[in-house]
Amino acid sequence: MTLTGFLAYSGALAIAAAIPGPGITALVARALGSGFRSSLAMSLGLMVGDLTYLTAVVLGLAFVAQSFGMVFLAIKWLGVAYLAYLAYNFWTSGITPETVEAKKGKGGLFSSFLAGLTVTLGNPKTMIFYLAITPTVVDLHSLTLGDYGILVAITIAVLMIVLVPYLLLASQARWFLKTPRALKLLNRTAAGFMVGAAAAIAVRQ
Repeated sequence: MTLTGFLAYSGALAIAAAIPGPGITALVARALGSGFRSSLAMSLGLMVGDLTYLTAVVLGLAFVAQSFGMVFLAIKWLGVAYLAYLAYNFWTSGITPETVEAKKGKGGLFSSFLAGLTVTLGNPKTMIFYLAITPTVVDLHSLTLGDYGILVAITIAVLMIVLVPYLLLASQARWFLKTPRALKLLNRTAAGFMVGAAAAIAVRQ
């Protein structure tokens, strides 16, 4: 795998991770409700979930999906519809003070880690990225074990760079982001990002 391929994967992953979705929503809500340590444990769970999907793609699941054109097309349009649905939910409600209370850590750091893992494994946005986008920037046919190791390291580094600022901001500005006006701005911004992501996937050939 070439340096260009690694850079393309890094950029695509950074953009996908930065677009707010269920994972970011859960992480911000956990940080607002329980602070930095609990949300950091949740972010580690999110990363393990991403690595699970990356491993599945490398083992050939993406090739299987691409071998059936209609299945691949259905995944694409379901992804567009899901992102549009998320955008609508964020615009109309999104993160609320009640959501923050519900996301307060219960059961310690392992519970937070497990919550992050399950959110990612059940997140259609993550599935769409690894099944539909990763194969377009990573040559799966020529991938070596060493390349896979580099992709794992890149995934961890990129997700840390993207997720940690979210949880730091939320945990340090808990008093501000709990206000209705700030939450409304956060929700409307997230909705805008998701509409843009849905449009980008829709026009992608």
